[in-house]
Amino acid sequence: MGVSLSTARWLAPTSFLIDFAAQQYGMLSTPNMKDIHDANLSFFSPQPYFIGAFFFPQQLFQLAWLYRLWKAGGSNGSIAAKRNKPLTSSSSSSSSSSSSSFSSSSSAINGEGESNAVTATTRTMVDFAPYYTIGNLCIATWMIFWNSSQLKTSNIFVIINSLAQLYYVFAKLPPMDLSSTDSILTHVVSKTFAGIGVLDLLHNGSVAYFTGQMQPPAGVVGKVLTGLGFAGLAACSDWILGGCLVYDLVALAVGQGSYYGNQGGWGSLLGWYAVGTAGVVVLKNVLRPPYVRNDKHEYQALGKNVK
Repeated sequence: MGVSLSTARWLAPTSFLIDFAAQQYGMLSTPNMKDIHDANLSFFSPQPYFIGAFFFPQQLFQLAWLYRLWKAGGSNGSIAAKRNKPLTSSSSSSSSSSSSSFSSSSSAINGEGESNAVTATTRTMVDFAPYYTIGNLCIATWMIFWNSSQLKTSNIFVIINSLAQLYYVFAKLPPMDLSSTDSILTHVVSKTFAGIGVLDLLHNGSVAYFTGQMQPPAGVVGKVLTGLGFAGLAACSDWILGGCLVYDLVALAVGQGSYYGNQGGWGSLLGWYAVGTAGVVVLKNVLRPPYVRNDKHEYQALGKNVK
């Protein structure tokens, strides 16, 4: 899955606007999204205000990421022009080599004739753009079916979005570069999408097929699998994604306690899962710091399709 830089610069913002419009519909329509939530409770129903508290700052990070993606192309879509001077002002021997190498990179042309010498972090932003777009479009479509109480259909789009975001984070995303604002923003946006996607999978799946059920299916087995699933994800997560997993569990614990009065101890158990998951995240990231710092960003050729 790959797009050109110029395509990413309009595709991602367009998907954001579509999703934003769908969210307004979800909040202002009758019934609204919370009405549907309250009418369809289950053992994985979170406290809904946790969702709003999550998405408000997350959307601010999205806007910052979109701005950086747009700015990455410069006024005419070319980063090469902005970076040409520093790369060709070295001593005579190295200057010739650097200039030749840069010219070769700059000769990569996308479908619209733009020069595409970009940093690795910009390339990562462009790589993420299709997954970001899928996420926004799936969430927007989910909202339409959710507000129509077509929960099983809405769940299809939750599955597509959540699995796509998790796949990108675990299989495609390079380590976060602490010296690059672009890299930091890409990690924050992609991992918060994936993190809340885990909660979406649990919540929407449970209300689509187990509305009114206060305990996970298979009794103790279902509860154990929930704990093991979060622990396993936490063991593979950095601070950002791991923090989202803990937040998911807190939202579930508070929701279950408020809806069912902690019947069967399920809400309390979810709270303990949050504590345990936090411990796994801290231990993993202290023992194996997940981030890097690269103060010298090399330029790469960005063709029409980024793979």
